[in-house]
Amino acid sequence: MEVGQQDVVRIGELELCFRVSEAGATVFEFFVPSRARVPAPHYHQEADEILYGIEGTLTVTVDGKTQELAGGDVIFIPRGSVHHHENLHEDASRTLVVITPGSIGRDYFEELAEVINVPGKPDLAKAREIMLRHGLVPA
Repeated sequence: MEVGQQDVVRIGELELCFRVSEAGATVFEFFVPSRARVPAPHYHQEADEILYGIEGTLTVTVDGKTQELAGGDVIFIPRGSVHHHENLHEDASRTLVVITPGSIGRDYFEELAEVINVPGKPDLAKAREIMLRHGLVPA
């Protein structure tokens, strides 16, 4: 299935191409350019996250342990585990992300994009409020 423009959410330099956004699971391709700003370390209260590397390398830190996620690699992040993603490499990375249940859906990312994609500095207190309302806790 080809992803249409309506299926993409951009947050700063990050791009999320949604494949599924349902109560049971949220699935999206996560595109991270080289050295792009990424979300702060956080954990999910009620959702697990699975990352599958498609291309490039994403550096993933889970509960203080850093791992490189390359094409074909898989990382499971259980709910409650503090995690952070970053691309420290020269090439962009593309990762398939599965969040289950789908309690952190497309609407969360759209709300966050409205706060982050503004001229000047984003309102970090508003971003935190959105995160907490959707079950993400900044670490």
